[in-house]
Amino acid sequence: MPHRRSVLLGGLAFSLWPDWGWAQMSPGQDVAAILKERVDVGHETMGLVAAFLDGDRHSITAYGQSGSPDNRPLDGDTVFEIGSITKVFTALVFADMVLRGELAPDDPAAKYLPASVRMPDFEGAPITLMDLATYTSGLPRMPSNFAPKDWSNPYIDYTAERLYDFLSTHKLAHKPGSHYEYANLGFGLLGHILERRAGKSYEELVVSRICAPLGMEDTRITLSSSMQQRLARGHSAALTPVANWDFSVLAGAGAFRSTANDLMKFLRMCMNPDGSVASALKMTLSKRRPMMEESDVALGWFISSRFGDELIWKSGGTGGYASFIGSSTKTRRNCIVLSNAADYNPNIALGMHLINAAYPLAKIRREVPIDPAVLATYAGRYEVSPNFILTVRAEGARLFVRGTGQEELEAFAESETEFFSRVPDAQITFAWPERGVAPSLTLHQNGKHLPGKRLP
Repeated sequence: MPHRRSVLLGGLAFSLWPDWGWAQMSPGQDVAAILKERVDVGHETMGLVAAFLDGDRHSITAYGQSGSPDNRPLDGDTVFEIGSITKVFTALVFADMVLRGELAPDDPAAKYLPASVRMPDFEGAPITLMDLATYTSGLPRMPSNFAPKDWSNPYIDYTAERLYDFLSTHKLAHKPGSHYEYANLGFGLLGHILERRAGKSYEELVVSRICAPLGMEDTRITLSSSMQQRLARGHSAALTPVANWDFSVLAGAGAFRSTANDLMKFLRMCMNPDGSVASALKMTLSKRRPMMEESDVALGWFISSRFGDELIWKSGGTGGYASFIGSSTKTRRNCIVLSNAADYNPNIALGMHLINAAYPLAKIRREVPIDPAVLATYAGRYEVSPNFILTVRAEGARLFVRGTGQEELEAFAESETEFFSRVPDAQITFAWPERGVAPSLTLHQNGKHLPGKRLP
């Protein structure tokens, strides 16, 4: 899902981002080797395109397969779904409309919705447009009435009517502006409000106010015939082909497709700010709110502060793609990483590592074959907590795990007792079988190690 997250203001008089000279490492064989390892050894994705920008010079390194019908080689013009990088475009359009006086940052969101919609508030405090743009609206990540008919294309049937129904019945648990929560719902709502205010579709707004001024002809929701021919095939975390995603009312959360070359044009504008898009970008970077330790959010962007550095970045993911765009104020590197598989966390780690090597690459987990008879001993139900049970199912040489209220995921073996999930980033260790079954397991996720005993 459109996921798997302003800067220091000194120097903004000359550049919205820092002086982007290339430092310490130039893209070349080292990058190619990293991409090859992620594809051939880690089996994280089918293919990767990594793009780097250094002043007026840029380079692109690609490895793997596009998976398209003609198996077109990956390059800077290959089209990918970019998922939640779309949120940066939504924030830019919002900032542009503020600068043009079409709306104000502190306007209540309810002002731009039909009168019949009862927008939630918290003890009288309304959700503002700025709250939506900074992941602090108090709304949940996804609406509770999100129930796709087809999970392979989950957003297409979530309409404005369903959105209005949710908003009219939801109660906020936090005061708007006070609490970070990732915001597919919030940015989808913001994009919808912007198109209502402008009297144009969300795609028309982004194209007219961002893509056209920057010459980004391959950044669209609706694919041209040329883009369709250059579209990489999306793949699940298990590297099986999956459908592309289409959006209805929540398009502002993650609907756009683009290429490395088109996103480079965006980065060039960040290097040499000029025109209305640059002014809007300055606004998106002018306000930050806390996200978690060593991390803040701006309007659409994430800011990570580690290793004496600040990384300005955004990632994206859909059912079959992962994307990353970011820059470092210390190494002065900036890059784009596009993947045609749902390897969200490894792709973020790769992007951060390429712009600051102090950020470690994700561990490469090597899948090994396991005797189906061993896998059968792990099948069963394990209580991690009274409200969370892991159900493990063996199917021949494959193992599947389902958490309470979650979809079933495949677990891949690193050894006879250690298994990993590609999405989310989680691992399971089974106790060695006793009397034909494993008595317990341990779930490893988010730095926690949670034991679970087998249920009768």
